[in-house]
Amino acid sequence: MSQLHPQVANSLAIWHQMIAGKDLSHLPALVHADAVFRSPMAFQPYASAQAVVLILSTVINVFENFVYHRELATEDGLNVVLEFSATVGDKQLKGIDMIRLDTDGKIVEFEVMIRPLSGLQALGAEMGARLAQYLPAFKKA
Repeated sequence: MSQLHPQVANSLAIWHQMIAGKDLSHLPALVHADAVFRSPMAFQPYASAQAVVLILSTVINVFENFVYHRELATEDGLNVVLEFSATVGDKQLKGIDMIRLDTDGKIVEFEVMIRPLSGLQALGAEMGARLAQYLPAFKKA
């Protein structure tokens, strides 16, 4: 694996601690004000740190049996791909988090891809039930 930028490595260590404890209370400090979230359910990204924090703080409570398996980094040490598995209800899924950070270790882009379709649909239904009234305000034009 490529060497992570030192600030990125620090932020990623905090991220893994938060995920392990299912407590994302320190997430706002890790997210850039102009960050975007790219959902596997929506073509247009959601813009702002508030959107990223809201979505990630919700999904950590939707996923069950969440486990990271592999971590890959780009040559510049500012981008990571984290492979995971989880369940939503009775549906199993696998996915990747593609996270781009700046040299200050702030998340500037968080993109998620998930398979199979049945797992994505279960996740989309649960996230929609919890966030549908809030997310339209964060759609990036």
